Amino acid sequence: MRLDDEQRLNWLRLIRSDNVGPRTFRTLIARFGSASAALAALPEMARKSGRTIRIASVDDAERELAAAKRLGVSFIALGEPDYPVALRAVDSAPPIIAVRGDVTALAQPMVAVVGSRNASANGLTFTERLARGLGEAGFVVVSGLARGIDTRAHAASLATGTIAVLAGGHDRIYPPENEPLLMQIVRQGAAVCEMPMGWTARGRDFPRRNRVVSGLALGTVVVEAALKSGSLITARFAMEQGREVFAVPGSPLDPRAQGPNDLIRQGATLCGTVDDVVSALAPLIDAGPAQKSLFDAGDADNVGEPLWDEFDWPEIEPPPVAHRLAYDSGFDDGGSVRDERGLFPAQMEDAATLVTGLLGASPVDIDELVRGSGLPVRFVQMALLDLELAGRIARHPGNRVSLLAQ
Repeated sequence: MRLDDEQRLNWLRLIRSDNVGPRTFRTLIARFGSASAALAALPEMARKSGRTIRIASVDDAERELAAAKRLGVSFIALGEPDYPVALRAVDSAPPIIAVRGDVTALAQPMVAVVGSRNASANGLTFTERLARGLGEAGFVVVSGLARGIDTRAHAASLATGTIAVLAGGHDRIYPPENEPLLMQIVRQGAAVCEMPMGWTARGRDFPRRNRVVSGLALGTVVVEAALKSGSLITARFAMEQGREVFAVPGSPLDPRAQGPNDLIRQGATLCGTVDDVVSALAPLIDAGPAQKSLFDAGDADNVGEPLWDEFDWPEIEPPPVAHRLAYDSGFDDGGSVRDERGLFPAQMEDAATLVTGLLGASPVDIDELVRGSGLPVRFVQMALLDLELAGRIARHPGNRVSLLAQ
């Protein structure tokens, strides 16, 4: 089950197009059956919505593939054998990840170790012992290549394998002083990112990276973190992804200990030794996280701030069984799947009008829209997809939507 070159190019084009994030990608694949069919349908969908959407061109994608190849970067698609099992179970898993280094490292059980950029000497020492011990116990250490705790976690686990998750592109390393460390990491481990080649990391890219850090791992250990730090965002993602969260306690007088201490109060497992982590995660190695199909509905409504413009696109019913079998059995991306709205233009037009009339400024549950409209679920979901493309609705936690003021 691997994409061929043309399919990989189409997947890359689709995820690089405007307003297409992980959920949009999944919705479009579920609706149209293939990336090529989704790309062909987008211009007409945009025209009907009155909105201009930039679709990544073949030339754009080919240039990125060529730049990646020069750097030794390969693209792995969701559902392919080399795609990390734990990450695939995450609702907002990247459809494609760019990997540099030893791809086999992604098949090993992983633990994320994160913490303060402005770490204390004791925090750095504990991180070094923890990361080394986790490696000796058979775990690959995952972190975000940031200064402080991340850097020490990577450095201490070089010999046993470590994964660096990047916020920018593979050719735009941040922080730049960690580029020599990254060169060491990719010799026995790997660097992973979902952003395009040439992409310089921006503010919103770091939480995106953090959900991949936690998503790769069976558990996340927070060593030091202020109450509003990125490390606590990683811990929150881990909790929402159903992963184990560990926190290293510290002095109440040290602001860097406030985050872990608060996590412990919320129910995180106290981490004082390597064995605290290993004993908790060992039973999970064989079981692993629960797996989701590309077409399964997710629960990421609770993630909080949007990481993509369309972060919480509506989930839709699985496509016909034949189309699911084509995807699951070999990514048969060559055929064009007919747009269901073309078969029922009048009904879909009525559905869009009816759904819009039921929406207001106050968020409403999508299930309530289905009940209130009396329409099939797929019609409501298609109408919401059009409204989303037109920028007319907002997404809210709890699978709710509201109409935006025009």
